[in-house]
Amino acid sequence: MALGIISLLALCIFYIQVPQGQTGCAEVDSMTEAVAGKGFLLVCISCKRREEVPGSAIVDWHYKAAGSDEFIHIFQYEYNNPIILHENFEGRLEWKGTMGTKDVQIGSVFIHNVTYNDTGTYLCTFHRTLYLPLNEEHVVISKEVELTVVENANPELTAVISEIMMYVLIAVLQLWMIGVLIYCYRKIYAENEARETRKTARSQSKLVELKDPRDGIYL
Repeated sequence: MALGIISLLALCIFYIQVPQGQTGCAEVDSMTEAVAGKGFLLVCISCKRREEVPGSAIVDWHYKAAGSDEFIHIFQYEYNNPIILHENFEGRLEWKGTMGTKDVQIGSVFIHNVTYNDTGTYLCTFHRTLYLPLNEEHVVISKEVELTVVENANPELTAVISEIMMYVLIAVLQLWMIGVLIYCYRKIYAENEARETRKTARSQSKLVELKDPRDGIYL
């Protein structure tokens, strides 16, 4: 799925270009449709309002199966210590969030070998502590992802629109190039015509200068 790739690329760019806990953060929503037998990235990002304030965070993931009323605790991450807490996800969850710092802002996890039983609601919770000059502030941020597992990937509306726009852009560029070629051809043709006209005018002028005005005989 195009948007899934875009989200993953956005996270990769964030890792490469953004020093952890030092500069800006962009929150990206997770995709909500996974393909059975494939992998899927559950995206969860919680940015601090003030980057200069040091902090730390613990991330919990809970899962509620379709038709169920209760969440079960399936995963927890606390500074380089990811723990899978439920047997149904044993060996299938991988931490894809912030590494190397306690100041976690990306709490994403990757599900390997998605099954139809993974359909349901996933709850991502940040337990963040901000170390202010005078005291500590504790903040809890929660985000939900409604995941649906399908047999085959359905084309996303945004991907379809992007593909249509790509073909429209290609057609417009081709028409523009044709227009430029026609314009250049006409301009060159007009310049050639003007050059020939000037040559003819000069030739006629020379003939007039060489003609004897008294008897009409050329000298």
